[in-house]
This record gives sequence, C-alpha cells and structure tokens, in this order.
Amino acid sequence: MKRILLSVIVCLLSAQTIRAQYILIPMDNTQQNHLKAYGVAYRVLKSGINVEWLLNYRGGSFLFTGTPMFEKMLRLRGVSYQNINGATVNNIYNTIEESNMEKVLLEKAPKIAVYSPPGYQPWDDAVTLAMTYAEIEYDQIYDREVLDDKLKEYDWLHLHHEDFTGQYGKFWGSFRNESWYIRNQAEAEKLARELGFDKVSKEKLAVARAIRQYVLNGGFLFAMCSATDALDIALSAGNTDICASVFDGDPVDPAYASRLDYSQTFAFKDFKLITDPGVYEYSDIDVPPSNQPRVRDPEADYFSLFEFSAKYDPVPTMLTQNHVALVKGFMGQTTMFREEKIKDAVTIMGKIEGTNEVKYIHGNLGRGTFTFYGGHDPEDYTHRVGDPPTDLDIHRNSPGYRLILNNVLFPAARKKKLKT
Repeated sequence: MKRILLSVIVCLLSAQTIRAQYILIPMDNTQQNHLKAYGVAYRVLKSGINVEWLLNYRGGSFLFTGTPMFEKMLRLRGVSYQNINGATVNNIYNTIEESNMEKVLLEKAPKIAVYSPPGYQPWDDAVTLAMTYAEIEYDQIYDREVLDDKLKEYDWLHLHHEDFTGQYGKFWGSFRNESWYIRNQAEAEKLARELGFDKVSKEKLAVARAIRQYVLNGGFLFAMCSATDALDIALSAGNTDICASVFDGDPVDPAYASRLDYSQTFAFKDFKLITDPGVYEYSDIDVPPSNQPRVRDPEADYFSLFEFSAKYDPVPTMLTQNHVALVKGFMGQTTMFREEKIKDAVTIMGKIEGTNEVKYIHGNLGRGTFTFYGGHDPEDYTHRVGDPPTDLDIHRNSPGYRLILNNVLFPAARKKKLKT
C-alpha cells in the first residue's frame, strides 16, 4: 500500500513539474506595451525572482517563473505575455543555441540614481519619463550628493542634460535676459560657493571627476544629449579655463586649445571647442551643430542599429535589443556624434548609414561602463524649451525609448556576461 501511495505521489509531482508554468514576455511586434514590459521585468527582479533576457529572441524577450501575482501585474499594465511549460522553454533554448541569440540571467534589480537639479520634474528628461512610465524606482541626486561620495550607493547613474563646463548650457546668446536663466545662474553660483568653490566651472569639474571615478570603480553610466559631450569637454579642460567672462568673470585662457587633455575623457578625442558665448554649441563633436542645424524631414530621419554576435558580444547586443532595426531620429542640443571624434576603443551601436553621424555608443572605463545616446526625446523630434511633456501612453512601443530602458536593466545581468 505504501509503495502504491509513493508511486502516486511521484506521478503527481512529475505531472506538476511538466505543467510548471513560465511566463514569456515577447518583445517583438506582437507586444502591446514594450515600455511597461521593462518595468515588469524590474518588478520581478525586485521580488527576488531571476529573469532571463533572451537576446535576439523575438525582439529581446523576457522569461521567468510564473505566478498569479506576476500575471495580475502584466494584465494591469497591458503587457502581452504567454504562459508556457518546461517543454516549450527547452524548445526556445534549442532555438537560441542554434542561432545568433543568447540567454542572459538578470539577477538583481539595479539601484538607480538620476543626476538632475532640484525642482526638475520626471517629464523634463526622457530617461526619468521612461522610468516613471515603466514604474521603475530611482533616486534623484545632484552635486551635494555626488561630492559627498553618495554615488557608490548606486549601480546605475543617468545624467540629466547637464552642462559640466560651467557655461550654463550655452543659452546666454538667446536667453540671458529670461528670468529662468538668471535664476538658474544665481542658484548655480550660490551652490558652488556653499560647496567651497569660487567658480561654477570648478565645482562642475569636481563633479565630473567624481562621476569618472564612479565608473572607474565599476559603475554603469548613461547619458543623453548635452550631458554626453559637456562631460567630456569639462574633463578635458581640467587644467585650463574655457569659460568666457560672461560666465565666470574672467576671459578664456588664450592657450586653452593646447592644454586640453583627451586622456581624461570617456568617449571623445581631438575635438575643437567653440568658446564664443553667443554661439549655441560647445564643440565640433555635435553633428549637425546646434547653431547651424540642417533642416530635415522628421519622417525620413532614421538611424540604424548595428547587429552584434549575441554569444560573443552580449553587452552591445543587450543594449541594442529592439523590435526594429531602424529607429526614428530626434534632435537635441547634442543630436549626433561626429564619428572621427570618437575614440577607437568605443563601440558604435547606432548611426545614420553612409554618414559620419553616430547616435548611440558604448565603452568601458576601468571596471565600469558608459553609454552615450544623442538627442533629447525619442518621440519629440525638436523638443524646444517650454514644450509640453511627451505622453508615453501614445508611444508605448517606442523603439527609441526601448534603447533607454535596455540600459536600465543592463546592470542586472550576471557579471560574467558583461565581460567584453
């Protein structure tokens, strides 16, 4: 009798194993809400359950153990999903093994910091907008926290569209008489004094160097628009003065060009600065230059994502996961990066084919990594000062925003998969 009972139990357990459910979130064109799918993956990780990121499988799908709680979360967020069993999972693994695909284990939800000034709202920046929409948690920090060594508490850091050069975004030519510009300059000068600096440029340089050290120590850095080139310009100008007197009360160093140190930069080299305070541009890194933008047809402006080997180059593969290969372009103070100004060791992940205009790059520095993405808002082509916030519920399948959220989940990957 005991043997019969034991056999029944074994059979029941075997049947339960066969029926064990997994949840697959497809990220191809069948997905109803790509952006919130990332938020679900993040929430699953927060609950202590691992997620497999199936690189190049149906647009970079997510796979994890199913529970009623996760299914409810998916339904509430309008995210498409499938319940599958172990046999189907094995078939997916076989497909991945035989193709330019890979499975990467995501183990821990990253702790996220966004570097942005006090008072900025989530819709002021595409990254905070994306994370808010996807329901991904983040902390807002600024200069005090950075200089107080708080960055070490975070896995991933995003830079708001900050000017690290001390030139207040090069807005002086057009907006110097606007109340918001005058207020921002006064607040920046007050903060610099409180932190022990006699110039905003010196205070911002200290912040830029702390960010660089954060990456050297193993941090993940992501930046968009003007935060990309402004950060590198500030780092290169650590031993000179590139600010006109309207910004800091004294003139530009006449010999500044010979004193730029490109060895201190993340991504860019051999660039020439534009020190005229009336010109809305920092350097020749940006293409087309902000002060001489080319008139483009937004409907015809696209950049191409590069295809990488998922098994041998999992990092750029992870960062380029998408349901399309062509992504709609968008402008910003720094729209694209001139290819000849990019360091040789940096990986180009997206550009306009047949041109020297690069949109999306990635590189390593010390034990950490950085990713730079040109432009301001993937779903607002020009995004001018004062424009209303983008409604992501209208753009829930945005390929441009997907690139942002790829970076948010990137630090969750098992570290051995991040070696390049």
